[in-house]
Amino acid sequence: MAGRERVLRMSVELPLWRALAGCRVLTALYAVGLGVTGFGHFVRPWAAVAYYAVLVGWTAVTLPRVTGAERCTRRFLAADLTVAVTGILLTPFTDDPARIAGGGPTLPSIWTAGAVLAFALKGGWRWAAIASTAVAAANLVERGAPTRDTVHNVILVWLASIAIGYVVEVARASERTLARALEIEAATRERERLARDIHDGVLQVLAMVQRRGVVIGGEAAELGRLAGEQEVALRMLVSGGLLPVSRTSADPSPEEPGDDGPLDLRALLAPYAGARVSLAEPGAPVPLPPAAARELAAAVGAALDNVRGHAGDEARAWILVEDEPGAIVVTVRDDGPGIPEGRLAEAEGEGRLGVAQSIRGRLRDLGGSAEVISVPGQGTEVELTVPKSAEGARGKAEKR
Repeated sequence: MAGRERVLRMSVELPLWRALAGCRVLTALYAVGLGVTGFGHFVRPWAAVAYYAVLVGWTAVTLPRVTGAERCTRRFLAADLTVAVTGILLTPFTDDPARIAGGGPTLPSIWTAGAVLAFALKGGWRWAAIASTAVAAANLVERGAPTRDTVHNVILVWLASIAIGYVVEVARASERTLARALEIEAATRERERLARDIHDGVLQVLAMVQRRGVVIGGEAAELGRLAGEQEVALRMLVSGGLLPVSRTSADPSPEEPGDDGPLDLRALLAPYAGARVSLAEPGAPVPLPPAAARELAAAVGAALDNVRGHAGDEARAWILVEDEPGAIVVTVRDDGPGIPEGRLAEAEGEGRLGVAQSIRGRLRDLGGSAEVISVPGQGTEVELTVPKSAEGARGKAEKR
């Protein structure tokens, strides 16, 4: 979480710090240029030359300090602002009073804006207000009186620095919100993945033990009752009690062994065919990205589990595979009693995740869809659609 926040922050703030570094260099050169052109007006040129030497040296030496908030410490900011304010207050000592009265530039000129902006990037608008107020006070002392040009420049620097500081604060808040949203999304996806795995394995076994125990009777009936209680408890845990996990642990690399080329979906569906399950497929291979093919096959298996669990062991099922131009469509149909209206929503509310997660959840993560069509007394049809493109089928499939 912390590492991801640092990456996100760098993506927003790094250009601002780079711009500040460039601004400091250019404004230092500009201040020196003004000093060269107005050198004849200095009453104490040696003092002006000494200050410009300090200004250029300080700017060059401290460039690494303005590459990020971590290195731009409070001590550095205080020293930087001191260089700017000292240059402003040194101007009356070095320059011609008539030139100052006529609106001539201070020794650091607009270089002081860079010092104020460093405060804004580091600490937001409050720090910017403090730094710009110090610069404003120094400018008023240097002029001796609040002239219109001086007030105009002071207000301009003050408003600009506060606005930039506010924007930086908003950007940081947005980054924290985005990082939290990514963490929640990762936890939700991991929870859904675990729910599907549990439903496909543990819950199916517990349900079977419960049904068989009731049929056998005796001690097996008690075992079946306990299995049923554990199934209910586990469904409640899966539907609402899993703890969030980190995004890094939920996002393993998609480069798994055997994932170099597409898989033929027919080979994955062939084991489902049997005495009561008929498989109809194209004569040519049905290629899909490996992870997407396995997820689609698992969704078909979950649909067949629902047929056995709700329509009975004697129910027949048919699997139809269609290779369309832009998608693969697999239809699972049975001759069971069908699903009463509203039963799927009720089952999801009870924590039964067969359709919600093992089927619809898988197809949603693949960029596809799952449609359940059922008429009481006429069986159920589940239509699974997955796009052929790897882009459309990336998502959660890469994690299987």
